[in-house]
Amino acid sequence: MPAPKNHLKAALAAQIPQFGIWLNLASPYSAELLAGCGFDWLLIDGEHGPNSIPTMLTQAQTVGTRTSTVVRIPVGEVHLVKQVLDLGIQTVMVPMIESATHAAEMASAMKYPPEGVRGLGAAVARAADFGRVSDYLSTANAETCLILQIESRAGLAALPEILTLPGIDCVFIGPSDLAADMGFPGNTAAPEVQAAIDKAMHQIIASGKAAGILTFDLKLAKHYRELGVTFLGVGGDIPLLLNAANALVAGARE
Repeated sequence: MPAPKNHLKAALAAQIPQFGIWLNLASPYSAELLAGCGFDWLLIDGEHGPNSIPTMLTQAQTVGTRTSTVVRIPVGEVHLVKQVLDLGIQTVMVPMIESATHAAEMASAMKYPPEGVRGLGAAVARAADFGRVSDYLSTANAETCLILQIESRAGLAALPEILTLPGIDCVFIGPSDLAADMGFPGNTAAPEVQAAIDKAMHQIIASGKAAGILTFDLKLAKHYRELGVTFLGVGGDIPLLLNAANALVAGARE
């Protein structure tokens, strides 16, 4: 029995657009609700959400196979990649990549030897159904999906070299941190920021890797889709709840 098929990885490789949202509420209940809404993926945020390995696990278990699950780890460290993969999460996003050396380290962390350095704990890991997936070790590497975030001028400078590396499925531009690093905190719409993002997207797509971004503006999402971006974050659980609640109370008071 092989490792489960990573449908998100396959879709990105085939250049099929994949739309999803961020999960920051750290709630398996809301994750279950959103899993049935038709998104291609849900991202459990360990960087800016109050998530830990146990809360990531409970949300992944709740979502199950109804949609693809992505985990953004809080920082790009090998041991965190290993823990998340052993949970059965096949797609990992790593924030704040600023060098080809760090990018290569993360790519290596995603694979078992001899391709990488992932530790062999399949016999006790949910990823291999606690050892019951007999061919997991020989098939898991082909199903892991790595998304790297570029969020600074240093990351943009390193992007051409990063794009030559194997083992990277998608490069994701983080607009908010990039805007702040460029001197425009809170203003991702600044022409200089948008120009830098568009240039990076062209570079990523030309390399043959998938390009990704997050925007809550559907008109801007359409622009990115027209550029060829295929990993598109179009919302988050907190903004959805907050905006709907604000609109409801305003309407009630009227």
